[in-house]
Amino acid sequence: MKKIIAVVLFSLTFTACHKKIDDAALAKINGYWEIEKAIMPDGSSKEYSINPTIDYFEIKDNKGFRKKVMPQLDGTYLVSELDEKVAVIKQDDHVYLKYTTAYAKWKEELIKITDEELVLKNEHDMEYHYKKATSFSIK
Repeated sequence: MKKIIAVVLFSLTFTACHKKIDDAALAKINGYWEIEKAIMPDGSSKEYSINPTIDYFEIKDNKGFRKKVMPQLDGTYLVSELDEKVAVIKQDDHVYLKYTTAYAKWKEELIKITDEELVLKNEHDMEYHYKKATSFSIK
């Protein structure tokens, strides 16, 4: 009986920890995101204190793009000519961002999205933690 209770409690805890990402939360990905850190599969991490580029996402109806942009001192952005096409794939209670360029295809799992935080995990189990980018100007 104790084993059954332990299995049930473990199952409930595991299920409660996995939050499903709905369409309203998914809409929060649109905008500018600055990488804060990357966590490697072995648990080590790399902090990004200064970022010359940030990521801009624009997704509508589960399709869109991601571009690299460079913040300028006047508060504007220098936009890269290259973009990565993005498709949102929902599979088995997981949400994936599938990227396509002329040179490669890959996908990342959307682990967490809030107004201020974005966490993506690539196919090599590296986690990328982003914060919402804030504009600045020295004017």
